[in-house]
Amino acid sequence: MTTIIWFRQDLRTADNPALSQAVAGGPVVPVFILDETQGGGRPLGGASRWWLHHSLSALSDALGGLVLLRGDPAKVLPDLARRTGATSVVWNRCYEPSAVARDTRLKAELAAGGLAVASLNASLLNEPWTVTTQDGGPFKVFTPFWRACRRLPVEPPTPAARVKLAKLPKGLGERLADWRLLPTKPNWAEGFESAWTPGEAGARHRLDGFLADGLRGYAELRDRPDRQNVSRLSPHLHFGEISPRQIFAALSMHMADGGLSRDGEKFLAELGWREFSYHLLFHFPTLAERNWKPAFDAYPWSSDQKHLSAWQRGRTGYPIVDAGMRELWATGYMHNRVRMIAASFLTKHLLMDWRRGEEWFWDTLLDADIANNSVSWQWVAGSGADAAPYFRIFNPSAQGERFDSDGDYVRKWVPELEKLPSKYIHAPWTAPEAVLREAKIRLGATYPGPIVDHAHARVRALDAFKSISHANRGNEP
Repeated sequence: MTTIIWFRQDLRTADNPALSQAVAGGPVVPVFILDETQGGGRPLGGASRWWLHHSLSALSDALGGLVLLRGDPAKVLPDLARRTGATSVVWNRCYEPSAVARDTRLKAELAAGGLAVASLNASLLNEPWTVTTQDGGPFKVFTPFWRACRRLPVEPPTPAARVKLAKLPKGLGERLADWRLLPTKPNWAEGFESAWTPGEAGARHRLDGFLADGLRGYAELRDRPDRQNVSRLSPHLHFGEISPRQIFAALSMHMADGGLSRDGEKFLAELGWREFSYHLLFHFPTLAERNWKPAFDAYPWSSDQKHLSAWQRGRTGYPIVDAGMRELWATGYMHNRVRMIAASFLTKHLLMDWRRGEEWFWDTLLDADIANNSVSWQWVAGSGADAAPYFRIFNPSAQGERFDSDGDYVRKWVPELEKLPSKYIHAPWTAPEAVLREAKIRLGATYPGPIVDHAHARVRALDAFKSISHANRGNEP
């Protein structure tokens, strides 16, 4: 019996339930379908397309072949089954609203056409409907959600499946290069090559390196962008090159051996936030487009395109924000603490709609993920579930001084400020003119002055929040 294994966000051979089930039945036809509409959702961003190219190449090598097709899966899969003689189709579940609707419809259509169809969980420790409150509903607050998750058993990961490929018709499939996923003229992803190794082997290497060198001290040092105490596993997780179960098992073993329980639990909680994001998006499918708190529909967002452009280009005049935005453009990644600072600056200092920031991150982040992206942006903006309180408005200079005290992170990504003493590097406008001259800095020329004053922006944001606060009570989903 020949089975089609439809790869999506599960581009690995180990701990892949759908692949394991497929190979147990005999020869398999591994396929990846490039659906430019993403099942009715939004197309992939530019950075994600770069990663996908390299991840598909790595998966094809690992499997010994991968059929690449384009189009609507509802048309592609039945045709592929007919051409290959496959009698069943199996895939791992996706949880984005558009994907859920597409897969539900597709499963019924394929079954009606005589194919056996199965879907399994490969990307979450616990599926969204398996974690419930005492009254059987979904969680809306992270801490009790994660506490409930930690009480549930986690299945151990399975080893890589031994794949026997089915004999395929000649000429079936397309060439990866013809999909033109990689940018050219200009190649703005040039800096990605040295920073990342997409694929299952790269994911495992990244995890091993983090456990060996980055986990100790994680609970404290994860907020330091000038240090290497973060896993940088998020793109690998998003594309399914490694599973949460694999990470959980490796971390649990490491904690048992090394006694790093506090650091390990803190890192597990980061996995938990990812789980929580998918939990929320599954139960509240409009969360990626609409404010969780309806009161924010009346929020006085700004439409200042110059401010938005300055933020996108890393030219706000606040060094920690600019460093993060430039790191994002150069590497497709931004340190998590700096993501919060940059997001807070956009939504609270500039009063820009969180959706404008989410759109930019979607296009520029290698780990762009609908659930994580939308839930985290709404958390920072104050409009989301379990959100940061409205009065939490990060002072970007103070955040820089606290988490990049020597200015190493800023100097790396904002080289115009390289010679500025640490005392002034997070607030260059406070430096005496003689110090600026010595550092070869001319504010407004070689580096911009602040595009907004922090004190004024904070008062403005608080006033904006207060203007909607009367409608913000008891009005959440």
